[in-house]
Amino acid sequence: MSVKVGIPKALLFYYYYPQWKTFFTKLGVKTVISRDTTRGLLEKGLQSTVDEACLPVKLAVGHVLDLRDRVDYIFLPRMVSTAVREYICPKFLGFPDMVRNTIEGLPPLIDCNVDLYRRGSSPYEFFYSVGKLFTRNPARIFMAYRASFDALQQQYRALESGKLPCETDKSAIGTDAGQYSDLRIAVIGHPYNIYDRFISMNMIGRLRENGAHVVTADQLPEHVIRRESQKLPKKLFWTLNQRMTGAAYHYFARPDVHGVIHVASFGCGPDSMTGELIERFARRQTRKPLLNLTIDEHTGEAGMVTRLEAFLDMVRWRRSLEDVAATL
Repeated sequence: MSVKVGIPKALLFYYYYPQWKTFFTKLGVKTVISRDTTRGLLEKGLQSTVDEACLPVKLAVGHVLDLRDRVDYIFLPRMVSTAVREYICPKFLGFPDMVRNTIEGLPPLIDCNVDLYRRGSSPYEFFYSVGKLFTRNPARIFMAYRASFDALQQQYRALESGKLPCETDKSAIGTDAGQYSDLRIAVIGHPYNIYDRFISMNMIGRLRENGAHVVTADQLPEHVIRRESQKLPKKLFWTLNQRMTGAAYHYFARPDVHGVIHVASFGCGPDSMTGELIERFARRQTRKPLLNLTIDEHTGEAGMVTRLEAFLDMVRWRRSLEDVAATL
């Protein structure tokens, strides 16, 4: 019977799951992901987390609890840095310790460091540390790492072709309006906020149902995001928020994108800063409509739906005015 490693369907799951799954599979380890978010799962996370934690962290704790009695290990990599001279959110860095000290009866945690801050650092160091837990064969670990790297590159290509993470699971994000849509809306937000159907209140699905084709930051090549983020007077050292800002600047400049929605978590300091940077840019550099949405565990679905529908109506109204002006 193979060893089971649980992977919470939260935080950076949407970036790296194909790579993580491939790596473990090549080592003969079975991966088990937590179930889709529900109110009950979120409530469990809320009860086991300090009030000061942001919604994504509270939700991630709920997903850890969902895995607790079903696996032999829980995979919680300590995300320090994924790019040279940049950092991931400090709450991600401390997340394994938060879980270990607040939840009882956990299986062993796999919390090896992902730290690429210094030049010359390699992600292989992280994968080798993980692989040693399941095999003593360095060659097998290296081959598993190479396969996982190829899986990640394949995911990048799929995203850049227009797909979204978990695109094969249509129930998670709704049906794409595709060529029949009259609007293209950019949704800018961390993947754990916008792709989780429950906490986003199926935002992407609702936009598509209302005739909007949705694009996100994850569909852009890395070099585009880096280039656009250079418009800032100073480089952001938060990798994820640099991605959001660069993507927003790019979509503001694209004529085929008719509006931008920025989604942030309440209580997230980097998100509040990113939202301010994006809003200032929108006021000064473009007339394209921008909607700032902040979500937490108290956000009501009715209010969210109303704001999305009003935003789409405003975008369509503005487009109609532009069409009239073009005929004069």
